[in-house]
Amino acid sequence: MILQALCDFYRRRQADPDAANHLAAFGLEDKEIPFVLEIDVEGALVNLIDTRSGEGKRKVGQRFQVPQGTKKTSGVAANLLWDNAEYVLGVPDAKKLEVKRKEMKEGEYRERVAEMHAEFKHQIDALSSEVLADKGVRAVRSFLNGLDLTRLEALPAWRDIVASNPLVSFRLHRDLDLVCQRPAVKAAYRPASEIGEEGEDPSHTAMCLASGERVAIERLHPAIKGVWGAQTSGANIVSFNLDAFNSYGKTQGTNAPMGKLAVFAYTTALNHLLARDSRQRIQVGDTSTVFWAEEAHSLEAALPDLFGEPSKDGPEQGADAVRALYSSVQSGKFAVGDASTRFHVLGLAPNAARIAIRFWETVTAIELASRIQLHFEDIRIVHAPHEPEHLSLFRLLTSLAVLNKADNIPPNLGGEVMRAILEALPYPVPLLNLAVQRCRAEQKPTYARAAILKAYLNRLNRRQKTEMEFLPMLDISNPNPAYRLGRLFATLEKIQEEASPGLNATIRDRYYGAASSTPVVVFTTLLRLKNHHLGKLGKGRAVQMERTIGEIMENLAEFPRQLALPDQGRFALGYYHQRQAFFTRVDNTNIAEGKSE
Repeated sequence: MILQALCDFYRRRQADPDAANHLAAFGLEDKEIPFVLEIDVEGALVNLIDTRSGEGKRKVGQRFQVPQGTKKTSGVAANLLWDNAEYVLGVPDAKKLEVKRKEMKEGEYRERVAEMHAEFKHQIDALSSEVLADKGVRAVRSFLNGLDLTRLEALPAWRDIVASNPLVSFRLHRDLDLVCQRPAVKAAYRPASEIGEEGEDPSHTAMCLASGERVAIERLHPAIKGVWGAQTSGANIVSFNLDAFNSYGKTQGTNAPMGKLAVFAYTTALNHLLARDSRQRIQVGDTSTVFWAEEAHSLEAALPDLFGEPSKDGPEQGADAVRALYSSVQSGKFAVGDASTRFHVLGLAPNAARIAIRFWETVTAIELASRIQLHFEDIRIVHAPHEPEHLSLFRLLTSLAVLNKADNIPPNLGGEVMRAILEALPYPVPLLNLAVQRCRAEQKPTYARAAILKAYLNRLNRRQKTEMEFLPMLDISNPNPAYRLGRLFATLEKIQEEASPGLNATIRDRYYGAASSTPVVVFTTLLRLKNHHLGKLGKGRAVQMERTIGEIMENLAEFPRQLALPDQGRFALGYYHQRQAFFTRVDNTNIAEGKSE
């Protein structure tokens, strides 16, 4: 189902009227080529072109459509007319060379590089006579046969080539296309057709699991790149690299038969969706999430704005995307595409040389939009005017991490949260656990943590139906004891702050952890201190705060010995709501206090 949907996406892009939206044709692939050797028809070096743009480590090379690369393992296998500097120029990689020197294996490494360079030349020499007659290929052969590294070493870009072993290709002087893109070469590298090459072993044909047709089966599937945490050389979704994985005497790709065209289509589509500049992927924790519709749809481009952190150039991107989402759900219409269009969401996670499917969801666009809207409704909570209206998923998760660093977000959490959002499921339990832990560790329920607690508890309440849902703002009618204790703690802190302005540490810094977990231990002490603090307030203000305490403690028979983890979340939420209520009512409070005095 997943691979079929990816094949359909490939065909959809190939049928797009705009050629710029087409993906690489069969036998080609998009590749960043940072350096291009520009040569004349005699094979003499004219220039070494640096195609990279950007700054520092963010420099990226220009993308070209080149012959599909060979599947590289531990052996030597060269690509046609493009490859890394080891293959193209026979130049050792500086980092590998240093490592081999320490291992006393420098000689072996240099021999291997020579073998790689020879294989690269052999790939070209093995082309048909018609292709070898092409002036571009002739020029490349002349250049390689008379390779003079001293000329290259004098060029400014040489240092980067030696240091990073980048991909390199060739271009004829005054041409726009690479040599590997010349028509004569394209005809040579086009791979076998879907029905297989003439004389191919009939046992290598079978019914394709994606198309349902009897075709030649692809033995090794191309690698998928761009999954965060996976090997830089790529990993596989379909792979049978050990005998233990085989069955019925079949080997490698024949265990899960897929035709060559289907394999090319799904790998090309998935690599495109996972590309660095893709607008159809979101990275949440260790889960790389890609999404696409069965036809052009505005929701495809909106998801990164909905869940991602807004850029500095467009701080309102997220809020605008949320507003557009609400409007679409309300009206049932999208700027582009139909409400009934099927939408696919695929979550991928690294697993050594393979890729694990974290989640897979297919729903209509309007259903997906409704589920996402539900998430934003659940996390909607009162906040200070200077805080952003839209909370990105990244900001929510980092609020739970030590030092607010993304590296400290627990593995799997991001993927599980994303799955809960897309499938309208209860949020994962670790979300509550971490939110409570961080509140206790820092003695501070922040905006993001309070939003998480409200969302988690409300989704839990909807399933269990044991209590009323929490509102975005203070709910004085909510009878939950833990919620009321949180409100009481915030009120006692407020009384202390007004009685002794400018304190370096309040009761929150000393008692928050104990108050939220073992209320009976601390609240009797805090209520006794309260009387001392109230004596320092104006009479009117003291009466007002006493009334607030009385309203909160109404029907609160006794202080619980301990609060369970969900109740600690309710405590934090009550504390946050009450604090926000004090801030929003500060003007009225001052007025009332002035009148009483």
